[in-house]
Amino acid sequence: MSQNIDSLLERAERMAAQRDFAQARHALHAAQTLAPDDARASLQLSYVESLDGHYRAAREAAMRAHALKPRNEASLQELVRRLRTFNEAGAIRDILQRLPPLREVGIPLLLTMAAQLSYLNRQEEALALLDEARRGDPDYPPTLVSRGQVLTYLGRFDEAEADLMRCVRRAPELASAWWALSRLRRQTPESNHVDAIRAQLARPGRRADEVALLAFALHKEYDDLGDAAAAWQALELGCRAKRSTLRYSASETAALVDALIAAPTSPASHSVSADDATPIFIVGMHRSGTTLLEQLLAAHPAVAALGELYDFTSRMREATDRHCRGVIDTAVVQRARDVDFTGVGRGYLDGVAWRLDGATAFIDKLPTNFFHIGHICRALPNAKILHMRRDPMETCFSNLRELFSDANPHSYGQHELADYHAQYQRLMAHWQARFPGRVLDVDYAALTADPEPVMRQVAAFCGLDFMPAMLDPRGEGRGVATASAVQVREGVLSRAEPKWRRYSRWLEPMRTALQS
Repeated sequence: MSQNIDSLLERAERMAAQRDFAQARHALHAAQTLAPDDARASLQLSYVESLDGHYRAAREAAMRAHALKPRNEASLQELVRRLRTFNEAGAIRDILQRLPPLREVGIPLLLTMAAQLSYLNRQEEALALLDEARRGDPDYPPTLVSRGQVLTYLGRFDEAEADLMRCVRRAPELASAWWALSRLRRQTPESNHVDAIRAQLARPGRRADEVALLAFALHKEYDDLGDAAAAWQALELGCRAKRSTLRYSASETAALVDALIAAPTSPASHSVSADDATPIFIVGMHRSGTTLLEQLLAAHPAVAALGELYDFTSRMREATDRHCRGVIDTAVVQRARDVDFTGVGRGYLDGVAWRLDGATAFIDKLPTNFFHIGHICRALPNAKILHMRRDPMETCFSNLRELFSDANPHSYGQHELADYHAQYQRLMAHWQARFPGRVLDVDYAALTADPEPVMRQVAAFCGLDFMPAMLDPRGEGRGVATASAVQVREGVLSRAEPKWRRYSRWLEPMRTALQS
């Protein structure tokens, strides 16, 4: 029977690769009939349904696999990754609780579980798993990189550097370790990794994603050293490499914004329970200061900072039965006309409740939730929306020099960045006009120049008492799992001159595009 199951799974994989989803489903349903207790068929079916754009069926298949309680570690790794796709944090934690003693768990599964906990901003829990993985093999490079990253999120930079240096001594070819090292501190002429990174870039056969990691690391180090020409050359190399791995269409972004502006919107027609915590959404462009604002607000004892959540995105995908790239697409917008927004709001609040630990308000800091403001206003009448605004050149240059995962495919070209910024501004102007009083603009320059009056205004808007602790983002024990994990630990900083000025001669295309 095992051979028959394997044959059906292989056939389903071939059919899915050919986008023949009907035949793939047929093979997987046959596999489920032959071996109803084998989670592999349900897992594979979940992938097939996602590829075909069916969110509900994909989630249902993943939850069916979870209900089978697989014990095979390879299946558990796949299951945890699938559950993360649907933000099924409760199911992930259930798997963690059902694991045998950690000393009996294989290192690959420990790393997978730790990654998911880190995504949920449960950094201390992730670190406990990584500590066990390091105990099993103190020199395993993937463990050292993962542990270095989590320690960075926790602000334990010396320990992170020790792990990452141990990694590059053992596996100098690992590009992600050099990228993480470059970001930990300001490099100096006496202590930097420029020569080592250049040597790794020169290795033949490098994949585009590895070139991107190394080139962005080299850009950061040359920038620290004040060599703008070399830093720009490295940045151009990194952007070309990363852009080659991604698909982006400016026309699709414009069409999405058009659809959102044209979509019917109305205020929420329901109320929320007095026992519900208040959601505080911080939105805006990436690199506009959203992490700084989050950490300042999180100093209030009644507020829980939950990080960059995809929970609202998941609720909208579930409600519209649409699996898509990014937080939204035009199909979600069109199908949202018939959505039960009361159910969306209830599902969102229930989904995050386990993370609040008694807090009466919580922060959802996914910047691209600005696409969902219309839906948020309808689903969550008690939500507070803070829009972080920053100078366009500063914002766009900061995006250009940041290596994201695959979330921001527009951020590796000057013209694409400027065009995306224009669409973002167009949409925010629409939301402000459509929902007056629901969105508070927070100016980054004003916040960094004189934090107190800005934070008093923010606190009042969110229904909070202002506290002096809200002027310092360097909170003890708070995990910061964003690109600003190091920067925010430096406190509130106001630059005399914006970073982009050093690179102004190369940024003329972006400046001209933003002005137009």
